[in-house]
Amino acid sequence: MFRTLLRDIQAARDRDPAARSNLEILLCYSGVHAIMAHRLTHRLWQWNLKLLARWLSQVVKFFTGVEIHPGATIGEGFFIDHGAGTVIGETAEIGNGGTLFQGVTLGGTGKETGKRHPTLEDNVTVGAHAQILGSITIGECSVVGAGAVVVDDIPPYCTVVGSKAYVVRRDGQRVYDFHHERALRAKDPEMQQLLDRIKQLEEEVSTLKAKCDGYCRPQTSASTEGNPEAQ
Repeated sequence: MFRTLLRDIQAARDRDPAARSNLEILLCYSGVHAIMAHRLTHRLWQWNLKLLARWLSQVVKFFTGVEIHPGATIGEGFFIDHGAGTVIGETAEIGNGGTLFQGVTLGGTGKETGKRHPTLEDNVTVGAHAQILGSITIGECSVVGAGAVVVDDIPPYCTVVGSKAYVVRRDGQRVYDFHHERALRAKDPEMQQLLDRIKQLEEEVSTLKAKCDGYCRPQTSASTEGNPEAQ
């Protein structure tokens, strides 16, 4: 436990240029306080003292602004920068060397059971207010950009950015029955058919454009010889 604490403090020292000393980190960094407390509450959770673990996690949330469910599994060298508004769900798994910024959610879609929260492999960095939802895996050394919404697996050594919102209700009336778990993904057959159709249309447009350019190209002088009308 003490060795893990030292690694967490060192992680903050290495990744935050504002950190001036280990003592400052130990006294002033709410993210480190939340991680330290989680190490304890996770032990209590494993010892089947679940109510006590949950209660203590809520006390820690009140003081730090960071909510980590005691059931979450977190590796060594983990760092939460600033931390306010960060939420880590019960079945989330985070490898060694992970970094989260403020407002990050490692949550579920609300429809899954069992393993319903993300897995972050070693050395994953997640930017401020990113939302990673569902039982998905973020590959090692990948970076999730600030504000991104991730609902698909991400391979190792990737950087992902962006989000997409949908109008699901207008003037109190539901206009689109949207569910995270039903959103089209790049690997879905329907999405692949759409991409194939777009590619086919682009090829057809390119062919027609080439034909049009051939018809509209001015005739050369050689082609007009012997043709008085053309001359």
